[in-house]
Amino acid sequence: MQWHFIDFSDSRHLVVQTGCKQRCCSTWRLQAGLGGSFWARNHLGWLLILSKIYGNVFTVYFGPRKAVVLSGYETIKDALLNHAEEFGERAEIPIFRQMTQGNGIAFSHGELWKTMRRFTLSTLRDFGMGKRTIELRILEEVNSLIKYFESYQGKPFDTKMILNNSVSNVICSILFGERFEYDDPEFLTLLKMINENTKLLASKTVLQNVSELGDFLQKLFQEHKEEFNESNLTGFVDAFLMKQQQESKKPHTMFSNRNLLFSTLDLFTAGTETTSTTVRWGLLLMMKYPEIQRKIQEEMNHVIEPGELPKLEDRKKMPYTDAVIHEIQRFANIVPMGVSRSTPRDVNFQGYVIPKGTEIIPLLTSALNDELHWKTPDQFNPSHFLDASGNFIRREAFIPFSIGRRACLGEGLARMELFLFFAGLLRKFVFQPPPGVDKSDLDLTADVGFTLNPMPHLVCAVPYK
Repeated sequence: MQWHFIDFSDSRHLVVQTGCKQRCCSTWRLQAGLGGSFWARNHLGWLLILSKIYGNVFTVYFGPRKAVVLSGYETIKDALLNHAEEFGERAEIPIFRQMTQGNGIAFSHGELWKTMRRFTLSTLRDFGMGKRTIELRILEEVNSLIKYFESYQGKPFDTKMILNNSVSNVICSILFGERFEYDDPEFLTLLKMINENTKLLASKTVLQNVSELGDFLQKLFQEHKEEFNESNLTGFVDAFLMKQQQESKKPHTMFSNRNLLFSTLDLFTAGTETTSTTVRWGLLLMMKYPEIQRKIQEEMNHVIEPGELPKLEDRKKMPYTDAVIHEIQRFANIVPMGVSRSTPRDVNFQGYVIPKGTEIIPLLTSALNDELHWKTPDQFNPSHFLDASGNFIRREAFIPFSIGRRACLGEGLARMELFLFFAGLLRKFVFQPPPGVDKSDLDLTADVGFTLNPMPHLVCAVPYK
């Protein structure tokens, strides 16, 4: 088997190398955008095209950066599950390295990553993740969000910031043991910077934002240190501070202030952006497909008591709603390239030798749109998750949280939030386009950054009767 090398370095020429002979295959006009940046708008589409030309394993150059792309569900599963150790490290991407210096959870390596991940999972469980206590916190936030939506009295408004505020308050309650008011100026600034960071990964603004985010979090850490009571731990930060005290005499403890900062920032970012963006996609899709929205509300009428909001225990009795939420995740595909992995040693994979330290891009969008697993991958179709009798069915190729050792550790929380926020809002409102905007005018094109966001739009939340 032979490697195919595709060079995007000047965003104009596609150079393909077969074996050790290099030839100019063709001249392509790629969007200059961010030069050779990984996040340039057209690169996602090009990677999908290249996978059809060169197969499910190929190498690309983003400027000077070399990466191996894995495409298609079977290939991604083979790499991340069957060869979990060989593809289990996080890639050394310069902008992330500069931001974190290898601290935290998302971009750490080796024993540090194992220790931080193990501690984080254990602590999140201790503070309610997956339990009734966190469900009550989410429902409290859903009620606050409903009141905010009601204040617009059916008039058009942008849901972006308020959904970020509301969803982030759930992770804040786990991290800090408190929530923030929606109009808190420091909180709004924090969310604005996180949102910018998911769109501007190639920009120096990101580093400035991370510095300011660090200052904001350090103030919160100091407050928790001053009020620390080991018999009354309020959240993740307190649990980390207690671990610091327990290991204070260890010369090489991993529970440093830098790891506290970046672990908290990792959890805050991951616990806000992806879930709120998915809910935004969901509301946009409900405006686009009102017949699907009506069917969800009819199902809830048979399951939920009047005046009540859906609870997690209701999900198994709401297969259509569950299918729609899963299809929103599949269709919106908000983290299309996952987060890059790397090979800790030379790897033999599907006939290829991948050198140690190679960046690996698991093209999650190729699994979520794999024609071998989805009947109509290009269409929004909740029946992808329903059998002939209307029962909910799980689909193997549904991997929006990735899979393997580096899969999203907040998947359980995100699944709870998506159901409770989305179903709760549809229980109270019918979502419609603004006056003068037809559903056919609604744009489902993605605004491309690190995540795929809906284009700016307004919604009308009309009380459901």
